[in-house]
Amino acid sequence: MEIDVRNRGEVKLVKLTGRLTLGDSVDRLRATLDDLLATGANRYVMDLGDVAMLDSSGIGLLVMYLNNAKQRGGSLKLLNPSKFAVQTLKMIGLLNLFQVFQDQEEAVASFKD
Repeated sequence: MEIDVRNRGEVKLVKLTGRLTLGDSVDRLRATLDDLLATGANRYVMDLGDVAMLDSSGIGLLVMYLNNAKQRGGSLKLLNPSKFAVQTLKMIGLLNLFQVFQDQEEAVASFKD
């Protein structure tokens, strides 16, 4: 799992590449998001376009940090989730928790309410 974090104003664009599954990849993403939260970040766009596999621990992590961000007045939004990720989230009834975008600029701009 590769994790690339970029700043787009007050929004953190987090691009994931690989498999978001139990073990090292989930642990690394958790550590990255914990570090961002510690700096006060609460607005995230998670680019899942290159995430081939997403299991229950990866989904649980996304939901947990969505809740953490919302508690701090922000949110976590999904960008370009793969067909597999969308089907998995839909199947377990969690897709509706997230705002989903296909365009990065639109996702970042959605925070400017």
